[in-house]
Amino acid sequence: MTASWEQTATAKRNAIYEKIPQEWRLAKIPTAEEQKDVTGTYVHQFLSEKEIEITETDAVGIVEKTTSGAWTAVEVTKAFCHRAAIAHQLLNCLLEIFFDAAIADAQAYDDYFAKNKAPIGPLHGLPVSLKDQFHVKGVETSMGYVGWIGTFEGKKGTGKEKVFESLMTTELKDLGAVLYCKTSVPMTLMTGETINNIVGFCLNPKDRFLSAGGSSGGEGALVGFKGSPVGFGTDIGGSIRIPAAFNGMYGLRPSAGRLPYEGMANSWDGQNTILSVVGPIATSARSLKLLAKSILSTKPWLHDPLVHELPWRPEQEQIDTSKLTFGVIKHDGIVTPTPPVRRAVDMVVKALEKSSHEVIDWSPTPNHEAILKTAFKTWIYDGAAHAHESYALSGEPAVPQLANFGDEPGPQYNASQIAAVNVTKRQQQKEYMEYWNSTASKTKSGAPVDVVISPVAPYPAARRELFKYYGYSVWVNLLDYTSVVVPVTVSSKELDPVDKDFKAANTSDQEAHDAYDPDIYDGAAVSIQLVGRRHQEEKTIAIAEYVAKVLKDAAT
Repeated sequence: MTASWEQTATAKRNAIYEKIPQEWRLAKIPTAEEQKDVTGTYVHQFLSEKEIEITETDAVGIVEKTTSGAWTAVEVTKAFCHRAAIAHQLLNCLLEIFFDAAIADAQAYDDYFAKNKAPIGPLHGLPVSLKDQFHVKGVETSMGYVGWIGTFEGKKGTGKEKVFESLMTTELKDLGAVLYCKTSVPMTLMTGETINNIVGFCLNPKDRFLSAGGSSGGEGALVGFKGSPVGFGTDIGGSIRIPAAFNGMYGLRPSAGRLPYEGMANSWDGQNTILSVVGPIATSARSLKLLAKSILSTKPWLHDPLVHELPWRPEQEQIDTSKLTFGVIKHDGIVTPTPPVRRAVDMVVKALEKSSHEVIDWSPTPNHEAILKTAFKTWIYDGAAHAHESYALSGEPAVPQLANFGDEPGPQYNASQIAAVNVTKRQQQKEYMEYWNSTASKTKSGAPVDVVISPVAPYPAARRELFKYYGYSVWVNLLDYTSVVVPVTVSSKELDPVDKDFKAANTSDQEAHDAYDPDIYDGAAVSIQLVGRRHQEEKTIAIAEYVAKVLKDAAT
């Protein structure tokens, strides 16, 4: 008899758990009420002092140790495998565990180092986690669909099952990275909360009443828990930036064509109006640079036809910190950010102004409402046919967060309609570009704004089934701008009370207001994004690192 989707999902969920060594299994999993925040001292009780030291070092610090021989790749890998195993038990953040293979790879790197007295590459011995869109040889890719279990992207007998590998996976291995787990995603990838019928809802490690974000939510949770120093996610509407922001981490959304996407699993493959992009989530801004720079050193444009031949440009990161100018979006004209997010934006503005930087209001043409209207059309080109086809493979139901896709496929766009959307997108990109240029007339320096300060979402993180507004992230995708998330502060029930005199401008505005509860959000991470122009990854990361320093100095 054919197994039901529940049986298949349960078998997969149990198989993931069984790959956690017995000595790393927790005797009791506390509820959110019993233990809201599982980071810091809570997780420390399960780790040795050496494991804490290793896992609380950023990617740059780790490779400084592994490439010099101060730490072995094996001891680093085991430490992160242990912390990742704890993370999954508390947060439901993993879809694939391959710790044994990772430790074997790490041992091979150590053997190479012992023989050659040199690292195998710039990421020698660095554990790197991957969103479950990456194909890794010997490892399954379900992408959150029960019907994809035991298949290659939902198809059987292709010969690619557990053999095919994504381009970036191979490049990371060539650079010396140790791959050890793949992280959870929402089915379809098209929601800002991570939930599927295999491992369930992915929780936020700082506040387990909240979501870890999506669709790279497993990555956000794992890196936020410090069960990974750096991991790769994807972003078509905020899916790197939302989890990075919700978990108080740094995240890079590069422009399309900068980092390789070749060989990735995906939903809506062939929708090319707004391309999904790959980028890192990490515990520091300098780690984003390390990973992006290292990947570009492999010349991915030789193997991915959509990657531009743009090597890492050191000159672009040489910013003049005495002459930076910022734009700021405090309200996008549609939805009011909740009090903690508004305070975080104000903190950044005040810290920059105190450091003698100019910050001007950002009032673009076209406005964001027009941009979002165009962007959201791209997600319904096929009437959600791909999603429903994937559900039907197992008979599993859609999760509640995907109710907007309906109970059955809707009407599809024809070629002329898609072409019209593409024309509108290009026109809006041109208008926005010229608005950006025009800011030169508004600044004291006479130069256009360098980057724009913006919320990532109206809330510090989403409460379950209450992520309703994506406008603060999606505008970046349609314009194809570079964006880096920077953590700022934590929510405070004392500092961030509810707006008692709030008057909603529309339904979305009211929903965002209603979703905020100071008690629930107390202690949650609050972040912003810095948005740069297209293909300005080097400059935007450098400014993000500088802004983080300015914030740190302002707090002391």
